[in-house]
Amino acid sequence: MFRMLTLAAVALGFAPVVFAGPNPPAAVTRVVFGSCADQNKPCPIWEKVAAAKPDLLVLLGDNIYADIDNGKLKPSDPAKMASCYAELAAVPAFKRIRESTYIMATWDDHDYGNNDAGEEWVHKDDAQKQFLDFFGVAADSPRRKQKGVYWAETFGPVGQRVQVIMLDGRYFRSPIRKADKPLPGTTIRPYLLNTEADATMLGADQWKWLEEQLRQPADVRLIGSGIQVVSEEHPFEKWATMPNERARLYRLIRDTKANGVVILSGDRHLGDISVAAREVGYPLYDITSSGFNQGSKAYRDPEANKYRVGGMPWGNNYGVVQIDWTSKDPLISLQLRDEDGEIAAQARVPLSKLQPGGGKPPADKKEEAVKLPEGVISPFDALKKAKGDAVTVQFEVAGGNTVSGGKRILLNSLKDFKSDDNFTVVVNEKAMTGPYEKATYDTFKGKTIRARGKLSEFQKKLQLQIDDPANLEIVEPKVEEKKDK
Repeated sequence: MFRMLTLAAVALGFAPVVFAGPNPPAAVTRVVFGSCADQNKPCPIWEKVAAAKPDLLVLLGDNIYADIDNGKLKPSDPAKMASCYAELAAVPAFKRIRESTYIMATWDDHDYGNNDAGEEWVHKDDAQKQFLDFFGVAADSPRRKQKGVYWAETFGPVGQRVQVIMLDGRYFRSPIRKADKPLPGTTIRPYLLNTEADATMLGADQWKWLEEQLRQPADVRLIGSGIQVVSEEHPFEKWATMPNERARLYRLIRDTKANGVVILSGDRHLGDISVAAREVGYPLYDITSSGFNQGSKAYRDPEANKYRVGGMPWGNNYGVVQIDWTSKDPLISLQLRDEDGEIAAQARVPLSKLQPGGGKPPADKKEEAVKLPEGVISPFDALKKAKGDAVTVQFEVAGGNTVSGGKRILLNSLKDFKSDDNFTVVVNEKAMTGPYEKATYDTFKGKTIRARGKLSEFQKKLQLQIDDPANLEIVEPKVEEKKDK
């Protein structure tokens, strides 16, 4: 394959690029990151990146656009990929960066070779070899033997360790499909949810590897993802398109008690800073930088994103993670910068807040701050169980409703009942006797309940059905039994 690739590239006037860059940094205080650089367009941001002299450059995919032919999307081939890498290598500013800065990279669809492609892409093994060649991966590296381009490294001394985990969301990703009809008033056909039980974003081997990485000691963990993890309202590719896989990622971070996690993402041709306040037990930031030269050139309104705390809906951009290790409580600054290097959006968070149980619990997870009696579990632990398991669950009712004409009451642990981490107790008509004879959702709203029974499943989500009032109690205040007049 390599000889065929070499001959094809030479025939086009290009030679395969294999480059070995500088040694890894001894410590990390400044990380520059971003995505989406069309090698055929001017990219002044490369000059800004070179001038910034970061300790580390993180490339989040679409490092080349190999699937563009005369301005139109077209699946690539090995020869085209080789020519695109050669063109990027010839950019003077990028050449300086490669010679002076340690680079960690993953890919997204355009350098993978086919727009929005996943496991089905026929040239993925050719693409992987060229990717590894371009970024100077040694011939004897374990990365040459594995499927997929995921990898991780840790930099810095104890107390200042920065772990960078680069995910591969392409090689193993199950197929996704678009809706038959576009959104009203647009030509955009949104991606449909894939909730199949065997649908995967990372594949079994990479999931196992990620768990091992999250259990490694580190103070700050930067997880690089080609596509957005937290944002979920736009119609394009995102982790939320596979909600079970995103829920698995959140659970894995929570279950491994991985501290200091920040998501770095790309793909969207815009800048975004999002934060999921409750999903992993502390604020999970997802900062999206896209693109180096693919950002929208004209003004556009911000798209819907309930998790957004800052952003750049238009304009080329790059991201910076700045860590102030000199502070007693190290301060992490997450920045989006424009082509002039000016800060356009920023979020700052003390490292102490990115710890399991570190910071004030969100309003709809107060139960986690309460020590539960022996044998009683939180809804988050209940979601780790299996259908048919007997549990006793306690939580403060944050949301819900009276449905089915008053014959059922839904009690949710989170305000957002669509959240992957929400747990629902369903009070059925059979249980509406005794103290709950005239109960409605308002009977339980804002109160702490304790529910007992065997877990059932609804739309592939665990829940608890209550048919006997003896299996449900309001912990505080107590409900008094109705008395006859």
